[in-house]
Amino acid sequence: MTKIVLDNVAVEFPIYGLGNLSWRKNLLHLTTAGKLAKDAHNIPIVRALTDINFIIEPGQRVGLSGHNGSGKSTMLRLLAGIYAPTRGNITVNGKIASILDIFLGMDEEATGYENILLRGVLLGESVASMRRRTPEIKELSGLDNYLELPVRTYSTGMRVRLGFAISMTMDADIFLLDEWLAVGDAQFREKAEAHLKSVVDNAAVVVIASHDETLLKSVCNRIIRLENGFIVEDKAN
Repeated sequence: MTKIVLDNVAVEFPIYGLGNLSWRKNLLHLTTAGKLAKDAHNIPIVRALTDINFIIEPGQRVGLSGHNGSGKSTMLRLLAGIYAPTRGNITVNGKIASILDIFLGMDEEATGYENILLRGVLLGESVASMRRRTPEIKELSGLDNYLELPVRTYSTGMRVRLGFAISMTMDADIFLLDEWLAVGDAQFREKAEAHLKSVVDNAAVVVIASHDETLLKSVCNRIIRLENGFIVEDKAN
């Protein structure tokens, strides 16, 4: 059964090379989320997430709420397996698809078609599977014959279209999204949002991080609010 369980999880990042600057000056220059502290070896660390406990079960659409630096993106990267917990245990049952970095794995010199295969393999799919998905990716992206050209010739908007279309065709039980994408021109944005809503409706579990409380309340049936790496509220919506 699809399920996510976090048990007393903490994520901490060591900071090296602070030199003789005061803690106050370092804190003012620090851009990473969380609280500044020292570990058992007296090495400065940022406590990005602390004492995280929750269970997410099938049917739940969970919204991660909080200001910049609250730990939302760190949480998504933890769930995606990009970060490992410093302490505690995390169990994820189910295949994950995420839109955290839609440019991940793109090769500037490769064509759009080649990048479909490259990024798909990086995301855990087989070449044969990505070949079967290519017509759907072509249709969703709207890039048509541009897929025969190297990605370095693409505008930023075209790259976003390609990365988004590849991510949206992945089969998964758990879908992770960092902000609700608003990409491309009006016509593409309408098509992209319709596809995104379809994916959200069909996934067993969805976790979305956003600053937009209205969006989270319209899409999610559970809201987890973070402050300085702590869960301060976890309620049904």
